[in-house]
Amino acid sequence: MLKILDRYILKRYLLTFGMMLLLFVPIGIMLNLAEQIGKMIDNEAPLDEILVYYMNFTIYIGNLLFPVFLFLSIIFFTSKLANNTEIVAILSSGVSYSRFLKPYFLGASVIAVLMFFMSMFIVPNASVGYHEFKFKYLKKGKQDRVTSNIFNQLNENDFIYVSSFDPDRQIGYNFTFEHFGENNQLQEKINAGNIRWVPKDSVYRLTSYTHRKLVGSEEIVVTKRRLDTIFNFKIDDLTPVSYVAETKNLFELNKFIDTQRKKGASNINTYILVKYKRWALPITAFILTIIGVAVSSVKRRGGMGVNLAFGIGVAFIYIFFDKVFGTLAEQSGFSPLLAVIIPNLVFGALGLYLLQHAKR
Repeated sequence: MLKILDRYILKRYLLTFGMMLLLFVPIGIMLNLAEQIGKMIDNEAPLDEILVYYMNFTIYIGNLLFPVFLFLSIIFFTSKLANNTEIVAILSSGVSYSRFLKPYFLGASVIAVLMFFMSMFIVPNASVGYHEFKFKYLKKGKQDRVTSNIFNQLNENDFIYVSSFDPDRQIGYNFTFEHFGENNQLQEKINAGNIRWVPKDSVYRLTSYTHRKLVGSEEIVVTKRRLDTIFNFKIDDLTPVSYVAETKNLFELNKFIDTQRKKGASNINTYILVKYKRWALPITAFILTIIGVAVSSVKRRGGMGVNLAFGIGVAFIYIFFDKVFGTLAEQSGFSPLLAVIIPNLVFGALGLYLLQHAKR
């Protein structure tokens, strides 16, 4: 059963967090609208698509800023408790500091479950509409994927290459397919001026087709002006959009990563990093809760302003750490798991240190 103390603090915890979202998310929408409205008008974005975009924007940005909003809301309402000497009264009545923390961890559990459910199932769907609108109307003409010098490994033996890819027309230029047999010896090679997906017939159409095949010591060459055939890959698999991992839910992402790993995708760490960050997000709720309570539960000269300033500073340092290690994982082959663990480990240790100091 929840005691009066638990209900009181838990209510303040959740209400302040909700108010923080209701206050800052609309501000973020207005700032984004003020910045992008010119592009929307110039590119003739329909009103219904704009409304859907901002619905997706709210979910997408809200999820990104969940940890920051949570941290600031804890510091805000706990500082008010400390300034009103409510915390002193609670602890003086015989309640231990550990018991005082119980409703905070209950609140963190509620937020952690919400974060997990949103990041795994709701945000991926919103991410699709958010990014598609952005590249269609706000970043018109900019690429949302790599479209030149594309190399892809389909399996252990098959490799494909195109010099450039047009995602709108579903055409790849200067297409090459290579099949290797035992001892990594090239057995088949297909060259084509371009490869195009034909949805009507569910086939690939190759133009200026040349097929070379080794049979023993003899090379067989077949050339055709045009050939319709099938391959065991999708045309979009040649170059997935840069945000593809963000658009997949928990089960789709696991399957996608397995597929990309088998294909030997060079940017596999980017996808794995997204997966680990989703799993780490609920843990972040507890770490930030510990730091927030430790920082703001002690009454200080300067009041709430000092606590908020310190909290904002810690939040930016945490984001900086997260970005640095994330970039290392994406660009330099650093372990995605370590890139997620290290910032949380560092700030988890900081939270425990601050908590011990606050108890004294």
